[in-house]
Amino acid sequence: MTNTQRTLGAAAVIPIVAVALVVIFPNQQAFLAQIAITALLVLSLDLVVGFAGLATLGHAAMYGAGAYAAALYSLHVWAEPLTGLVVGILAGGLVALVSALMLMRAHGLTFLMMTVAITQIIYEIVNKSRAVTGGDDGLYGIMMQPLFGRFEFDFYGRLAFWYAAVVLWLVFLLLRHIAASPFGLTARAVRDDGGRVSSLGGGIFAHRVALYTLSGGIAGLAGALSAQTVQVVGLNTLSVTYSAEILVMLVMGGTGRLWGALLGALVFMMIHHYAAEVDPVRWMLFIGAMLVMIVLFLPKGLFGGLEAAVNRLREGART
Repeated sequence: MTNTQRTLGAAAVIPIVAVALVVIFPNQQAFLAQIAITALLVLSLDLVVGFAGLATLGHAAMYGAGAYAAALYSLHVWAEPLTGLVVGILAGGLVALVSALMLMRAHGLTFLMMTVAITQIIYEIVNKSRAVTGGDDGLYGIMMQPLFGRFEFDFYGRLAFWYAAVVLWLVFLLLRHIAASPFGLTARAVRDDGGRVSSLGGGIFAHRVALYTLSGGIAGLAGALSAQTVQVVGLNTLSVTYSAEILVMLVMGGTGRLWGALLGALVFMMIHHYAAEVDPVRWMLFIGAMLVMIVLFLPKGLFGGLEAAVNRLREGART
């Protein structure tokens, strides 16, 4: 299979899965939109965890910044969706850039704790700014103009799903290109042996700041999508708990491959949706047990295990 065929095959996966999900769940497109938005957020986290090798519990800060910025823009400036996405990207990227200038001077546990601290600071600032953000009541009544002046957002989430799925698809293709570019290859080199990269004249600090800022911009984009499609923004978008949830999704799917982020988000959200219906209190017990099994038996995540199974089948077919 040539590289062109692989690229075309990869580009077709998300549209095919999107169509399949709509066929299987025709009356749950609002929920499917949330899966697409969450997958976009987990993708952005993979840039930090999988490609840069930096464990963080503060990614919700950029997501929440994008959500609040897009909501305020819609309520007070212009309710046009696409420009709202740009506002979300800029807000998430700005928070990430300012944070990265401090965070990238820390390492290990100190880095992890600083991500939690920054998220908590932003959470409290938003909570106390009730006149602007609504405090713990959040922002609501976000009404969006029709997309391209023609397609209206509906209660059932039909437009919301395709809108979110197309954005996810475009970002995924962009990140695949970035991952294969010199910038992406350097990110892996910094992750694997930063000392050698530094000895060869590479700028580790600048590279990590750029990668973290890119990741924050995509997280802000996901937050803006959430604000526009759900039409409510609350403090939960900025919580450390939510940061931990998306990290669990990434670990479940597999880090550093992009595909793992998509698969982890899909599996987690499906389990969340249906297991919570069965037992709203103890559904996380199943997630915890599943995560333990994945870490023990599939250290590369669900996607890594799936890929290994496919490779074994191919080898068996050849023999």
